[in-house]
Amino acid sequence: MDANRRLVLKGMALGSVASLAMGRSTRVLADAAALAADINVRPLLALVNGDAAGSVFLRGAIAAGGSRLRSQIMSSDLQVMLDLERELRRSDAMRIIGLLDDASGTRVVDLARSAGARVRGRGEHAAYAGDTRHHLLNADIAEDCAQRLGRQLHARGAGFEIAAQRLGEAVSQRELSARPRTGEQLAEWASAIGYQLASLDTPPMAEAPMPSGHFVADGHFVSFSIER
Repeated sequence: MDANRRLVLKGMALGSVASLAMGRSTRVLADAAALAADINVRPLLALVNGDAAGSVFLRGAIAAGGSRLRSQIMSSDLQVMLDLERELRRSDAMRIIGLLDDASGTRVVDLARSAGARVRGRGEHAAYAGDTRHHLLNADIAEDCAQRLGRQLHARGAGFEIAAQRLGEAVSQRELSARPRTGEQLAEWASAIGYQLASLDTPPMAEAPMPSGHFVADGHFVSFSIER
């Protein structure tokens, strides 16, 4: 893929995620009272950057989370972080998932911990030229997430390396890998991450979305699932 085509595709992804996230950020969650009454179904907020990875992540998260999911584009702006901290310190139960660049993602996780929220899971992801590596850190669900993520990526013919590690343990409990069976896999790994995180506490609303488009999502990212 030449540089001009890559820039065009990233621009398309940015416009897509911006319009999607802005629309959902301002919408009141459907039937919020019913959701609050059920302690097993919490309102769900997805945090993403305005880039290709965020756009593809939201495809998977929306498929799993349905109408209870709203989304917000994050940046390193101080006011954005202060607004998130204020949200985290509220008493209402909710769950926050996301996929952000490694600097922003690390700040959000640290902010959640300082606000007293529970970081249920964290992932570190590296993607370059169709090769993806995933390191899942979690107290109780890392191994299960690794298995489900591996199955989903393998079904799409993607190549990957996944290591799952419980918090406080020095070595990975499970390592999975597969070579790509089809061509360039681009950004579909981000959709698989969004789908898995959004369906952690409730059955997914729809099947995982099939690969679509040719978005490129190279770089280093942090994913997370936060509860309060």
